[in-house]
Amino acid sequence: MNEHTTGAAGPAGPGEPAGRRPKDGRGDGTRAVRAGLPEPVKNEPALPGPVFAAHFHLPGDVEGPYTYGRDTNPTWTLLERAIGELEAPGEDVHTIVFASGMAAISAVLLSQARTGDTVVLPDDGYQALPLVREQLEAYGIRVRTAPTGEDAQLTVLDGARLLWIETPSNPGLDVCDVRRLAAAADAAGALVAVDNTLATPLGQRPLQLGADFSVASGTKGLTGHGDLLLGYVVCRDPERAAQVRRWRKIVGAIPGPMEAWLAHRSLATLQLRAQRQWANALAVAEALADRVEVTGLRYPGLATDPSHKTAARQMRGFGSVVSFTLPDRAHAQRFLAGLLLVEDATSFGGVRSTAERRGRWGGDAVPEGFIRFSAGAEDTEDLVADVLRALDLAGQQG
Repeated sequence: MNEHTTGAAGPAGPGEPAGRRPKDGRGDGTRAVRAGLPEPVKNEPALPGPVFAAHFHLPGDVEGPYTYGRDTNPTWTLLERAIGELEAPGEDVHTIVFASGMAAISAVLLSQARTGDTVVLPDDGYQALPLVREQLEAYGIRVRTAPTGEDAQLTVLDGARLLWIETPSNPGLDVCDVRRLAAAADAAGALVAVDNTLATPLGQRPLQLGADFSVASGTKGLTGHGDLLLGYVVCRDPERAAQVRRWRKIVGAIPGPMEAWLAHRSLATLQLRAQRQWANALAVAEALADRVEVTGLRYPGLATDPSHKTAARQMRGFGSVVSFTLPDRAHAQRFLAGLLLVEDATSFGGVRSTAERRGRWGGDAVPEGFIRFSAGAEDTEDLVADVLRALDLAGQQG
């Protein structure tokens, strides 16, 4: 294994709940706490501190793992090993960390597609994807789109070089069958990349579902504290990994050592955070289901959600995000203003609950009263009570 490769034993199967012990006897919590740590050395910390270096001592020939700070860094190495162990336990995979999730997304698309190729994107994904589409088309790459739900991307796969999947989708929370899409893409000769941001590696493992790339913004649920930007790509194929890594070198989209160290430190609490956040998201969704002013409620963990059956087959946890629509813009803004425990902020996956009216950005095809709610790690009863109180207040003021 090189510094970007990880090998561990015993992945849990798709559809199994997070925390079930794989064959090596390690549960997800144990794996998260131990992931990527070096062998213990007397008088040294369990997780070495960040290495700040633009260059390294390099007498004579260019050899060894660390030569220049834009190419490699010991702090990245440990984080990359850790993420690989979480995304694909038991497998030899290659992980490349980036300065942001968008840097990771761009690296996969622009390292794998060439002028004249066709790329398939979701038309209901992250709001920056239309900007990515414009850039791809400027490079002479054809782009087709289809919704995430009902595996609609199957209808536009013919002749594609790469299929980009986002499941659950952001912000609409539709889910597609990754195994089915990946099998169809493979038969058509297309690569498959899955944006795993919302699920995190504890909730879903795209490589085990047939994807060639698992890509995510580590800014969100993976690190969970809303205090750093980070992205990553994981894949099995060393040549494709080298292409992605080369793209990072060319554009310089590298994470700072402090961000990488903070991210690795945060992984130790990933399972603890995720379990509380997922439980809170389900409790909030169940409470919202009884409100007459709430329409379009989506959460894959709800048995009544249109995507629940598909999600239950491939996900090990359903994420922290709930989406729903209030009657209009003013009603939504009154609701947000009435929340005491929930911050009006963008992003998701943090230990502090957040919510926002997505229409304010102008990039998502959602109603004016559409709310994306990210459940944090507060006490469940307190969070649900805060949401219901804010809904009552918003209705009284209308």
